[in-house]
Amino acid sequence: MFRQPVLPSLIMLAALALAGCEHEQGPQPPEAIGPAAPTVAQPEAAPVETAPDLRDVIETTPSYIVGISYPKAAAQYPALALALHAYAEAARKDLMQAVAGLKNAKPTMPYDLSLQFSTLVETPRVVAVAAEGSSYTGGAHGMPLVERFIWLPQQQQMLAAEQLIPDSQNWKPVTAYVREQLMTRLSQDIDADDELSPDDRAQQLRNSSHMIDEGTTPEVRNFSRFEPVMNADGSIRALRFVFPPYQVGPYSDGTQTVDVPAKLLRPLVAADYRDLFRAE
Repeated sequence: MFRQPVLPSLIMLAALALAGCEHEQGPQPPEAIGPAAPTVAQPEAAPVETAPDLRDVIETTPSYIVGISYPKAAAQYPALALALHAYAEAARKDLMQAVAGLKNAKPTMPYDLSLQFSTLVETPRVVAVAAEGSSYTGGAHGMPLVERFIWLPQQQQMLAAEQLIPDSQNWKPVTAYVREQLMTRLSQDIDADDELSPDDRAQQLRNSSHMIDEGTTPEVRNFSRFEPVMNADGSIRALRFVFPPYQVGPYSDGTQTVDVPAKLLRPLVAADYRDLFRAE
């Protein structure tokens, strides 16, 4: 007698049982069917840097006066605008802390913050802004506010002295040149003062030359403020290093500057910035 094979019958019964289970349980959730496809992490979008609202500030009260003015050109360079705004806000914060220390008492003279930003250079490769002003919180005179900001549009970066000349040894030739210029100027000024006695001349020369030596040691912090002096073709023919009052002379001498020519600087600066310079 012919006997039906057992294996096909078992397969058919298993298929019917599985179909019945699926009918009872309904569609399975994706996690029950198998592991989900791996999710590829999407890179986060880079934050869009936006320029702060550089509005001029005029504020007058019986205790303090604030006046801050910004250059309109800075708004198109967000990182530069942020740096200017941060500097102004830090100066304002210092003033307001001094005002808070009055504890509502009225000062003899109102405390004062006067700060002006001005565009010195604006080319496709270099933008330079100067900050000049003072903050008065009592005493004989205000504290000078002197700073320089250099923005390189093509590199999209601020340029600081430690980036410009990263090798500390390369500041020695800059120091030697700057000292020579300042000492020559000092000697000429002393010689031009007919009212000074020989002893006073010698004393003033000693005191001022000591300040020059102390304020121009070959350290990057002494040369952190500089501005480019441009050729007609947009290249830099010199850097004008800026020294606030007290750095290389007394307060009465004001801010002093020395132009260091590109011929001296170009071999000293980092390779990334040498093509910005051209000697006359």
